Amino acid sequence: MTDLKTTTDVLAELVACPTVSSDSNLHMLGLIANRLHAVGARVELYHDAGGTKANLVGTLGPDRPGGIMLSGHSDVVPVEDQPWSSDPFTLREEGGRFYGRGTCDMKGFIACSIAMAEHYATLDLKRPVHFAFTHDEEIGCLGAQALAPILAARSDTPALAVIGEPTSMRIIEGHKGCCEYQVTFTGREGHGSEPDKGVNAVEFATRYITRLLDLRAELQTRAPATSRFDPPWTTVNIGRLTGGHVPNVIPGHAEVDWEMRPVRDEDRVFVKEAIESYTQDVLLPAMRRVWPAAGIETTVLGEVAGLEPMEENAARDLVAELTGANGTDLVSFGTEAGLFQQIGMSAVVCGPGSIEQAHKPDEYVTGDQLEMCLAMLRRLGTRLAR
Repeated sequence: MTDLKTTTDVLAELVACPTVSSDSNLHMLGLIANRLHAVGARVELYHDAGGTKANLVGTLGPDRPGGIMLSGHSDVVPVEDQPWSSDPFTLREEGGRFYGRGTCDMKGFIACSIAMAEHYATLDLKRPVHFAFTHDEEIGCLGAQALAPILAARSDTPALAVIGEPTSMRIIEGHKGCCEYQVTFTGREGHGSEPDKGVNAVEFATRYITRLLDLRAELQTRAPATSRFDPPWTTVNIGRLTGGHVPNVIPGHAEVDWEMRPVRDEDRVFVKEAIESYTQDVLLPAMRRVWPAAGIETTVLGEVAGLEPMEENAARDLVAELTGANGTDLVSFGTEAGLFQQIGMSAVVCGPGSIEQAHKPDEYVTGDQLEMCLAMLRRLGTRLAR
C-alpha cells in the first residue's frame, strides 16, 4: 500500500526539478513518465510548438471513455528575491511540514497521484484512471488550453476531472474566470496648442476606459440570482494606463491593461463584443478622420475559463463520497478546471496544501494534508475497481 514515505520520495524528485514557467518541464515529465511506464501505464507526451515543454497524459485500466482524470500543472512560480530559509529546490522536512517550491502548488498532489499509480496497477480497474500534467498554468493555463481539445478528440476521453490545486482538501465546485488584455493606442503627435491637428492617444484610451467602466456598472445588473461568488457579478478592473511625456505635446502612444473576471462565459462574450463594437464603430472612425494611420490593437494576455458551479456535478459528488465531506466552497483564484468543463467533463478542485502558502518563500505542504489526499485516492481506486 502506498504510504507517506513513498509519496515524499516522489515529491523530493519533483521539487528538485526547477520547473519555473520560463524554463522547460521536460526533465520532470521524463521522471513521471518513467514511473508510470514502470507500472504499465500508457503514456503520451504532447509538446508545445517550441519543443521545450509538454503536457503528459498517462492511463491505467481499460481503453474506454468515461474514466477519471487526476490533473495538475507542472510549472511553478519564480523564487528570485524571496527570503527562503533553505534551497527552494531541495525538499526539506521539519515539524511535519515539507518545504520546497511547488510543494503545495501543486507538486504535492502530483506526487500523491504518481505514488498511488503503483497501487492502481494492482487493481482490476473497470474504468480507466488518467494522469494529466500540464505546462504553463501559472502564465495563462497555456498547456491546458492546448490539451483540452486533444482530450476531447481521444477515444478514451475522461468523464470526470479532479484538479488537485491546494484547497486544504476542501471541495471547490466553482471559481470565476480570468481574462487579461493589453490595448495599444496609436495616434498622431503634435503641438499641444493645436489639439485638433493631432490624434491624442491618451484621450482615446481614457474614452475606452470610460466605456469599460460603463460596462462594469451594467455587469452588476447581470449577476445571476443564484450566484454565490463575492461579489456575485462579473468584475472589470483597469490595471494600468500609460501614455504621454510632457504637458505640451499631443501623445501619440498609450497603453491600457485591464482584466475581467466573469462569473459565466456569457458575460465574457458580452463585454468583449460591446467594447469591440465601441472600438470599431466609434473610436477608430474618430481617430482616422484626422489621421488614417491611427490604430487600436488588442492583445489577449490570457483568457482562462471559470469553473461554473453546476446543479449536477458527478466529479463533486464523487469527491464528496471519497472524502466524506458534506459541503462545498467557491474560491477567488483560478485553475484549469473550467477548460476541462468546457469540453464536457465534470470537474472539481480538491488537493492538499493551502493556497495561503502558494507562491511564498518557504512554501510547504503538511504530511497530514498529503495523508488526506492519499486516503481519497486509495478510495478512488476501490471505486474504480467495482
